Amino acid sequence: MLAVARVWAGPTGRAAILMLAGLVLAGCGINQIPTLDEQAKAAWSEVLNQYQRRADLIPNLVETVKAFAEQESKVLTEVVEARAKATQVQIPPDILTNKAAFDKFQEAQNNLSGALGRLLVVVERYPDLKSNQNFLALQSQLEGTENRIAISRRDYIVAVKDYNTELRTIPGRWWRALLYPDSEPMQNFSVAEETTQVPKVEF
Repeated sequence: MLAVARVWAGPTGRAAILMLAGLVLAGCGINQIPTLDEQAKAAWSEVLNQYQRRADLIPNLVETVKAFAEQESKVLTEVVEARAKATQVQIPPDILTNKAAFDKFQEAQNNLSGALGRLLVVVERYPDLKSNQNFLALQSQLEGTENRIAISRRDYIVAVKDYNTELRTIPGRWWRALLYPDSEPMQNFSVAEETTQVPKVEF
């Protein structure tokens, strides 16, 4: 019995105790907050990637529409200006916990979605444009991008919900107080935004 006690008291025993404690803590969710934090940030990066992909498609889309419907200058200008504002919005490092910055970014993206939606309505008046091969290719790419935007936003909503719930519930609340005091709830998209923000690409 004494020999066993000496083993546990020695370096090997202390290492074993520390390893056991680490396993117990891991089982209690000590790493859950940083894990969920990384998942939410990765989901946000995908949202940004898809919005950028949409922005990259718009110049060619506008030029193609202009070739067939130059008289629709008002709606074309709205799209160009909305794209400019959406791509010029500053994205600070703390945007996910900064409500003002998050809302400003999302407002710009919603405005662009609205302008795109109005442009797509205008396209209905021009059969020649709707049958143009270049336009059809852009239409297909835009439709795919809008679908990916919707999916990436939903993934982000789920990731942030999981993260914020972890911060508010036990044992996550305890780990936050002890080890992650700088962790803050993240901003999320509203249900209303999810039902209104995506322009329907359908001809």
